[in-house]
Amino acid sequence: MKTAPIVPAEVDFSDAAAPSAPAFGDVYHSRAGALGQARHVFLGGNGLPGRWAGRERFLIVETGFGLGNNFLASWDAWRRDTQRCQRLVFIGIEKHPLRREDLARAHAGSELAELATQLVEAWPPLTANLHGLEFEGGRVQLLLGFGDVHLWLRELVADDVDAFYLDGFSPRTNPAMWDRHVLKALGRRAAPGATAATWSVAPDTREGLAAAGFTVERQRGFANKGGMSVARHEPRHAAQRPAARRPLAPRAREAVIIGAGLAGAACAWALSRQGLRATVLEARDGPAQASSGNPGGLFHGTLNPDDGLHARFNRAAALATAAALRELPPLPWLQRGLLRLESERDVEAMRALIARQRLPADYVQALDAAAAAALSGLPLRQPAWFYPAGGALPPAAYVQALLRASGASLRTACTVVRIERAGERWRLFDAQDGLLAETEALLLAGGHESLALLRDWAPDLPLIRQRGQLSHLSPAEPRPRLPVAGAGYAIDDGAGGLWCGATSEDEDLDPALRSADHAANLRQWAQLAGLPETPSGAPAGRVGWRLLTPDRLPLVGGLADPAAPADPQRLDQPRFVPRLPGLMLCTAFGSRGISWAALAGRVAAALLSGAPAPLEASLLDAIDPVRFAVRRARNGAGKP
Repeated sequence: MKTAPIVPAEVDFSDAAAPSAPAFGDVYHSRAGALGQARHVFLGGNGLPGRWAGRERFLIVETGFGLGNNFLASWDAWRRDTQRCQRLVFIGIEKHPLRREDLARAHAGSELAELATQLVEAWPPLTANLHGLEFEGGRVQLLLGFGDVHLWLRELVADDVDAFYLDGFSPRTNPAMWDRHVLKALGRRAAPGATAATWSVAPDTREGLAAAGFTVERQRGFANKGGMSVARHEPRHAAQRPAARRPLAPRAREAVIIGAGLAGAACAWALSRQGLRATVLEARDGPAQASSGNPGGLFHGTLNPDDGLHARFNRAAALATAAALRELPPLPWLQRGLLRLESERDVEAMRALIARQRLPADYVQALDAAAAAALSGLPLRQPAWFYPAGGALPPAAYVQALLRASGASLRTACTVVRIERAGERWRLFDAQDGLLAETEALLLAGGHESLALLRDWAPDLPLIRQRGQLSHLSPAEPRPRLPVAGAGYAIDDGAGGLWCGATSEDEDLDPALRSADHAANLRQWAQLAGLPETPSGAPAGRVGWRLLTPDRLPLVGGLADPAAPADPQRLDQPRFVPRLPGLMLCTAFGSRGISWAALAGRVAAALLSGAPAPLEASLLDAIDPVRFAVRRARNGAGKP
């Protein structure tokens, strides 16, 4: 997916009854009332709330999120309905999203003030991502795709849509929102009997809907508008999902997760948001005692000049982590804001990159050395990227918070040495070949300690175990006021000392603390902070192992099913490879476990249950475990 910079909406509020968009010469809603229009045209035209009664999940897609009134009206109707669906999922696509302050102004005095306030508080940075917001304990889920509708309708992984709200600006002033390519793409995502509604009765709109497989009729419009269009999807042929986009365990209501670290806990939390209860099996005597047991760790996004896969994934993951931390109870400590030193560009080049990508200040800022030093309290000598929503936290406490919020059952001292497929279920065995659990949905999230299981079912995955050693200085002076990263990192421990590191040695299994590694960490800390000399002393420390891949992206997705027939002509992309039913991989987080866990867990839960994915298709392919086999097939036995 080739992203484009997000250009925020310019809203004219001079007519309080109908804010307008000067760039399109059109109003955002009828002067007779935004919520009245939403209820008459979009809810009424789609038969809501009646159609979602008793459903497990109901999915709405809106083209043109605008001020968010249609979402708020739908949320309000869901709240009031005693027969409501278990989960309401709303996807809104918006090329020109509002700034947070404009969104707040648009809803000042709203009759849905409580809901509007929650939306404003959760409003994400305006970046080219699919932003996941959750309300009502995850029972109302909003996915916001910021960018062009044509691009997002190619990239959304959301099938079986139940209702469409077509609400772009007028077809006369904004024809691209209503062209046949858009309407045809909507038809491909429609569930049997899906409905669509719009205030537009333009002939091209009605004809485009008909060509996309909808039967269209005209009904009475809202207020003084003479008509509106409603439609029902009745195609001659049903679109087929790619093999890897079919849910791995669509009927499951319970799941088993192997591993109670960051990956496993995040999966349990995300599964609970999709209505699945998890049992987590942990080989050690408690959660977060392996790689996730470090005393502190960083989370933040990244950026690069072409906004490539790594930058987009890391940005999406950082935003998901920030959202999760807003929802979870407070952790014992949380350091907000992070500086990442820049060694190749000067501050003007950094600012030019931000300006070219139009990245907002609430995501990233470029600071010169003096400003970075003032913010950090360290004698820094380099400019730095400042990530306001990044920071540091204690991984073990984060894991505990995720597990508690998930309601999962935790079984410790429970080592799984073998798994097997038995009919439609997976069976898990211990070292004495005793049956530990049986499940329709199994998630492997055990990091490097689950390598034996991974090699049984995916022997060709190019996985790397990497040893890392942290060093602890106490007392330490100076100490950073906020986490600082670059060639290494440093975190104030809150008690007069700091943690710094970390080393990285591939396939080094030595568990002992090494004085040479401490010396390397201290030299790195001195260079990072701009200290005149390297601190002396004999630090304490910790050794752990990371699991990572050669392309430094995680493994999240199903494993190839060797018994399933596959079309060799379609195996050039991971999404076309058939998968083993009910088996999900969520691992290989490397050194970015805190940053990646929340998003990776949500992806795993969506792929298992069939919920809309919180990532676009190209990023799902980029983290798919099958990607290495696909690359080998393309390259003939080349590098993975």
